[in-house]
Amino acid sequence: MALPFLPGHSTNSNLGGENFRKPHAFDMRNGVPVFVGEEKAGIGGKALPGQKISPKSKIVPNGSGQPAPSWVVFDRQVLRFSAFFQEAVYEKREEKYRIRKCTILYYLEDDSIQVNEARQENSGIPQGTLIRRHRIPQPPPNDDSFYTVDGFNVGNIVTLYGRSFTITDCDVFTRNFLTKAGTKVPEAEKTEPADPYFEHRKQQAATMQPHRPYEKCDTLKQFLENDRKVLRFYCIWDNSKEMFGDVRELVLHYFLADDTIEIREVIKANSGRDAAPKFLRRSKVPKEVGALHKPGEITERTVLNVFGPMGHGGRYILDSLKTGAVDKSFYTDADLTIGTKINVWGREVTVCDMDEFTAHHYNSKFNVAKPTPIHYKQDEASKMEREIPPYNGWGSEEDSRANCLKLIAQAPKRDFIKFMKKDRQGLESHVLRYFARLDTNRPIDMDRTFIISFFLSDDTISVFEPEKRNSGIVHGKFIERSKIMKPAGGHYQAEDLYVGAVVNFRSHQFVITDADEYALSYAEKHQD
Repeated sequence: MALPFLPGHSTNSNLGGENFRKPHAFDMRNGVPVFVGEEKAGIGGKALPGQKISPKSKIVPNGSGQPAPSWVVFDRQVLRFSAFFQEAVYEKREEKYRIRKCTILYYLEDDSIQVNEARQENSGIPQGTLIRRHRIPQPPPNDDSFYTVDGFNVGNIVTLYGRSFTITDCDVFTRNFLTKAGTKVPEAEKTEPADPYFEHRKQQAATMQPHRPYEKCDTLKQFLENDRKVLRFYCIWDNSKEMFGDVRELVLHYFLADDTIEIREVIKANSGRDAAPKFLRRSKVPKEVGALHKPGEITERTVLNVFGPMGHGGRYILDSLKTGAVDKSFYTDADLTIGTKINVWGREVTVCDMDEFTAHHYNSKFNVAKPTPIHYKQDEASKMEREIPPYNGWGSEEDSRANCLKLIAQAPKRDFIKFMKKDRQGLESHVLRYFARLDTNRPIDMDRTFIISFFLSDDTISVFEPEKRNSGIVHGKFIERSKIMKPAGGHYQAEDLYVGAVVNFRSHQFVITDADEYALSYAEKHQD
């Protein structure tokens, strides 16, 4: 029991002391007095009443190298602790308390703390982030300071805003960090307290059968692993036994993502068949094909008993064992290989070959090498050469030839590049003109003269007869501009026309007697 603080009852604390220096409480900074005595002790270095002096030393040792701020050194470094706290439950018979497990995250860059609680199914409690990230003050009487890394360790009890969290474990990074800082980290607690109410609910859920049982078929993993992975098989369907039947080539695609099959038919040109987009749409193919069931004959659930009024107010019991369900087996990738015959809705399809990706899949999954492929391609018949009928003289030869190449005739295409190079460009006309006469013994035709024009842009020829007075012959266009065939085959070219040449234009034989200056200069420049 302490003595009362009265005159004569108190002792002098300065008795026997030697240090009576009083620290200064103000400093001058930029000519302004600033109070700096908050953390300074009183006379003789003793703490004043109610004063708390923080220690000058720290647990974390100084590192080597150039110093850097904490938000740079400890950027994205977080200590993770596993903890729990006990919460009392009042006015409830099933439970007296709850054990709530949490995760405490300590951010080294700014000494902030965040507390998260894992969500539990049907708990009825707001869970998730219990305490958002910020600096948390210590409980009274030390509420003037904040939590640091020194207060967190396995086995410690941390009080955050009135809740006492017991730390049971930490991750590997946290354990290594505290060990390097000089803190001994105990082993994790093997036995954590369990919540009796949630254990009771787990036992009830294990023995409970749902009123409407549903089967859970998790296909997400198969889809994520095998998406866009398709096996390709080359098959045939021999339908030659039927009337007007033949052997038809097929391409079978097996999708590993959902075990579905798609079949496309290889339709050759001029086969007489409609180019259908798919022979079989993408779906699962059953191994055994039976009669089609009536609507409602096969259902996902089976009703065992029905009692009460029908419709609204009626009650029924579903069969959780599915005693009346029809089990169907479908083709998988294990059933498909070279030489296998599969039943595709009543059609026998034979697998003859596979691509390289499919062969690699079977080698890696089933350790099966690629079998010898079966020859399935039919020998193509010898292609008949198309016979073009001879030119009959009507129209141009190119136009008549176009009528024989396609069902719907199209105009022949001209050489556009040659036309642009050899078309008239200023003084360059690219037209060769020659003077000619008829090679005949008829007196009336011996004195007739003609002008032959050869157009270099499209290799066409026109023949013009100039006016001759009192000749009795109509002058003007003698042969319209067009390509002219040689008697031996082929069209006349520029090298076939020269002075002294004898040419036959549509049964009219001409002898070239002269040429203009442009034709002579062009022939000299292009002697080759």
